[in-house]
Amino acid sequence: MTGGELTLGAVLARLEEREGEIAAQAEAAKEQIAQLTAQLNELDRAAEEVRIMRKTLLELPDPQLSAAPAPKLPDHPAYQQIMAVFTAADHPLRARQVCEAMDLTVAPNNINNIRLKLKRLTDRGILAETEQGLFTQPRP
Repeated sequence: MTGGELTLGAVLARLEEREGEIAAQAEAAKEQIAQLTAQLNELDRAAEEVRIMRKTLLELPDPQLSAAPAPKLPDHPAYQQIMAVFTAADHPLRARQVCEAMDLTVAPNNINNIRLKLKRLTDRGILAETEQGLFTQPRP
């Protein structure tokens, strides 16, 4: 045998070495596959949660559509006049001031009637009584 020739033992040793290298690479690839599989499973789970959340949100009623209807103003024309006064006002008003704005005689009977109407509008949520006898439109 010359120096360029390999013995059967050397070839077998080289093959065994190569087989070990391939086995190590295969093991590393299997570990990568396991990590990628776990990552893929986590991403699939997260995507499913997002799909479920989106479906749930789409099934919820629209809060703008399900909001309580605006309170209904009583039919009497005096209530429309009162609301016109409050629409024009930039501050809370007392019953006496509402009478003056409506050009009513400032008399106890008129003030009491307007006060009762203001209380009725407050009970319906159309006006708010910020303090005793002081009324305003509620702020959103």
